[in-house]
This record gives sequence, structure tokens and C-alpha cells, in this order.
Amino acid sequence: MARSERQAFVRGEYAAYREARDAGDLSQAWRHLERAHIIAQPLLPEHLRTHGMMLTQALRERDAAEAAGQLLRLLLVIPGNVTGRLPAGNSGRARISAFRPMPVPADLERFME
Repeated sequence: MARSERQAFVRGEYAAYREARDAGDLSQAWRHLERAHIIAQPLLPEHLRTHGMMLTQALRERDAAEAAGQLLRLLLVIPGNVTGRLPAGNSGRARISAFRPMPVPADLERFME
């Protein structure tokens, strides 16, 4: 899959995140950030941005555990991208191990090629 296609998909998920956030639908907002994360992982700038957005959302919600988890993940992004140790399908949330692969949603499998 071309980098530009991944980037376009991630930008779409960011837009959907903002729309859900602004509508007060936090569950959907997180869902869009998680989907963006799954596809953004191999793209260093987008991977960093996604975790930055997750941190910002956690702070908005005053979720200390999620915020701490996102700070840790921000520290792990560069080493993970440099070494290629990126667990496929991982949602990027603090409640999930940063090292745990997860099933990739069926509609995102095309990006995993």
C-alpha cells in the first residue's frame, strides 16, 4: 500500500475523530483515533501525531491513566519505528500493552500488505 494512501486514510480518521469529539461522542472519537493508530504505526510522523492526539484527548477527559500511558507510548514511538517493532493491529490505547499485536479490523486489512 502506498504511503500516500495510508496518509489519506489517517487524515480521514483524524477528521472523523474531530467531528465525533465536537459532537460529544467520546466513544466514537476514541474509535477513530484507534483506527488511525493501526494504520499510522509505520509512518513515523503520523504515529507520533496520533499518540499526541490521544494524549490531548486523555487530558481533555482528565483520564490520568490514559494520559500517562500516552506519554510512555510517545517515548516508545521512535525506537519502535526505527527497530520495526510495531505490533500489528495494536489500538494504541493505554489499557492495551504497547507490545501486544491485536486482530486487524477487516476493513483495515488492505493497509497491512
